[in-house]
Amino acid sequence: MAAPCDNTGLVILLLLLKLTAAAMTNPEYILTLSCLDQRGIVHRVSGFLADHGCNIIDSAQFGDSESRLFFMRVHFALEDGGINDELLRADFALLAAGMQLDWELRDAHYKPRVLLMVSKIGHCLNDLLFRYKSGLLPVEIPAIVSNHMDFYQLAASYNIPFHHLPLAAGAPESAKLAQEARVQDLMQHHQIDLVVLARYMQILSPGMCAALKGKAINIHHSFLPSFKGAKPYAQAHHRGVKLIGATAHFVTGDLDEGPIIEQDVERVDHSMDAETLSAIGRDVECVVLARAVKWFVEHRILQNGDKTVVFK
Repeated sequence: MAAPCDNTGLVILLLLLKLTAAAMTNPEYILTLSCLDQRGIVHRVSGFLADHGCNIIDSAQFGDSESRLFFMRVHFALEDGGINDELLRADFALLAAGMQLDWELRDAHYKPRVLLMVSKIGHCLNDLLFRYKSGLLPVEIPAIVSNHMDFYQLAASYNIPFHHLPLAAGAPESAKLAQEARVQDLMQHHQIDLVVLARYMQILSPGMCAALKGKAINIHHSFLPSFKGAKPYAQAHHRGVKLIGATAHFVTGDLDEGPIIEQDVERVDHSMDAETLSAIGRDVECVVLARAVKWFVEHRILQNGDKTVVFK
């Protein structure tokens, strides 16, 4: 009778090979920057990366002739084992100071932490959760906030904590500020990188908008700047439009006027009532918001005054 085979040595060898492969994986970064346009920006940045043992994976840049600003996004791998993260950042800071760059250097494999906010209409929330669970959206979602209880079971099905922070219609300003303070506490506790208003139908206070500057995205169910504010599908139907759309934009203190990130449209006609327009628009809203969130977490969006530069 043959002796039982001992695979212990093989298992150890495979583990060592796996650990070695992991150790050999080069760290990857995404560098984004903006500055006054000038000659030699790409040359100096790419030269810096080459001198520090970095290999560019992809790069995009844009010079705005109106604002005279230059924007750049570089995805690269650090291949020189003799240069660590601290040294790379310190040396680039010196270059950036000399060129007056506004820049950020991020770990390409870090998954941003996203807080979702919703009221009583859940198609955008459901779509984002599906994309997250399917691995199509590289994020972590540590919490969902709502002023209603409608979607607590949906949150539970994804094992995501649901925070019910009610705000009654016509509530005093003090109640709104107290509720928003609790949202900010959650953001701090969970180290939130992005807040997504997935059809959250409350107007944020100026202070909250200021706190969320550059890190909150709203989906508005019209092709802005047309039909701002409440009931845009009813407004569109009243005007007899032939196209309806959706807009994802950064949140600012001016209602539905933040820098636009993404938009899309769908053709409609005279036979459709406002409810039909709303039903058609829901699919557009989901797609537009998902694109905007994905581009944000991949660091493809740079603000250019009241506009955005999006490196797709």
